[in-house]
Amino acid sequence: MGRSSTIAMDEEDRFVDDATLTPLSAIAHAFEELTKSVDFRSQDLRLDTFCQACSLVSVLFGTLGIAFKFAQSEYVSKLRNLVEASKTHDTLQSILDLDVANGTVRKPGSLSRNLRRVRQGLDLIRALFEQFLSSDHYSLKEAASTAYAQVCAPFHTWAVRTAVSAGMYALPSRERLLLNLNETDQSAEKEMRRYIKASLPVIEYIDKLYITRNISLDW
Repeated sequence: MGRSSTIAMDEEDRFVDDATLTPLSAIAHAFEELTKSVDFRSQDLRLDTFCQACSLVSVLFGTLGIAFKFAQSEYVSKLRNLVEASKTHDTLQSILDLDVANGTVRKPGSLSRNLRRVRQGLDLIRALFEQFLSSDHYSLKEAASTAYAQVCAPFHTWAVRTAVSAGMYALPSRERLLLNLNETDQSAEKEMRRYIKASLPVIEYIDKLYITRNISLDW
């Protein structure tokens, strides 16, 4: 993987970041900027700005191989739907309020449901980074298995959990992952910690949008 962090959702929705950045540094920077843009008092976050930052996360799923193919395909398809919605909806708040008004919050294909799944993808990467950094001797398989169990497994069927578990054996080594991302142990730790710190307020913000509308998070 080169140093370019350009991610294309499709030909019309192309988000390009500074080609001098590594994938990890591009993602960390994007979420730091996204966190700065959140108005926590008005609960206002622009949907197009959110989608642009989230598009950069797609590259990470691609580096994790077949074990995270389910996450990559689901994340990209749901994000593409939100990108399209950003042409007519200004904020995350507006798409959720629309589904609340229409009674379609949990309906398959709804914007609110797609937002939940994209948020889950962001949280999966956050948990993966936390586990990856917890020990120098912690393998990627161990880190990914723990992160998946924490974030996604409670919402997946037995069949999906079984397929993911089998795919964990195909994950690249810790060293190969760092090589694919053009990072050293030291630089990867720095960028992963930046993402963890910057993504948490965004994840919590999204959860609060649902909670303040009396929508549970157990789905």
